[in-house]
Amino acid sequence: MTERKDRPDAPAAEADIGGRRGALAALGAAAFVGMAATAEKAAAQAPRESLLRTVISRGRLIVGTGSTNAPWHFEDERGQLTGMDIAMARILASGLFDDPNKVEFVRQDPAQRIPNINTGRVDIVIQFMTINPQRAQLVAFSRPYYAEGVALLTSPRSRFKTYAELRAAGAQARASVLQNAGADALVKDALPDAQVMQLDTQANVIQAMESGRADVAVVDLSTVRWLVRRTPDRYVDAGHSYRSQLYGAAMRQSDPDWLNFVNAVFNVNMFGHVSEAYDAAMKEFFNIDPRPRTPGFPPI
Repeated sequence: MTERKDRPDAPAAEADIGGRRGALAALGAAAFVGMAATAEKAAAQAPRESLLRTVISRGRLIVGTGSTNAPWHFEDERGQLTGMDIAMARILASGLFDDPNKVEFVRQDPAQRIPNINTGRVDIVIQFMTINPQRAQLVAFSRPYYAEGVALLTSPRSRFKTYAELRAAGAQARASVLQNAGADALVKDALPDAQVMQLDTQANVIQAMESGRADVAVVDLSTVRWLVRRTPDRYVDAGHSYRSQLYGAAMRQSDPDWLNFVNAVFNVNMFGHVSEAYDAAMKEFFNIDPRPRTPGFPPI
């Protein structure tokens, strides 16, 4: 029988295992303390040039946005900014400071969105900004927080209220649309035989439909959802949307820490465990019920 000379006795082995367990417990406690580092300590570890560190040290977020385009950014009855863009800004402030009110809004014209980012006047722009390759050469975009599209707005008094009725009407259907180079094609994609009426403002496009000069207004999907949500007795969603485009927040380029942080906050709120604010905003402004988050599957 072979003698096992190097076998430790049981008490010594148990003492060794206990010692290792104690060391692991100590390491775990240290790791927990590290995870619980304050925002200020976390910021100190970020590269000096990162805007993430600057924003946290400043104690407030500066957001460029608008104030005249419901349901994205507009004033409520108290004169306070509200809308989906404003909700996303407050979600980001909550991620930074656990306080949705630690945000300063810079009201700007859409033409100032990219200049204000690149001159440093704002930390981020959240202003229904369409992501496209040309703009992405000038700024960095967050993950999309909304998929916009074109939709068809009618009214309870319209001759043709649904998409099926508008299609069946053929050349009898009259569509109002905002004047631009591709306006005819925009309408014809959905209603190939309709008469097209190009008008100078979105308000006039909708007014033409309400007055009966047009049977349908071809407008943004978000506009249709907002109007139907607020006044269902006045407006009808014809039930068709198309030409999807993505809205995202815009930041300066060459700052991966800031971009990654914004994306992390948006992802957690859109697909993770702190979705209450995002869901409430989608319901309030678009009447969209939150979709279930299914554990075990990646977000879409």
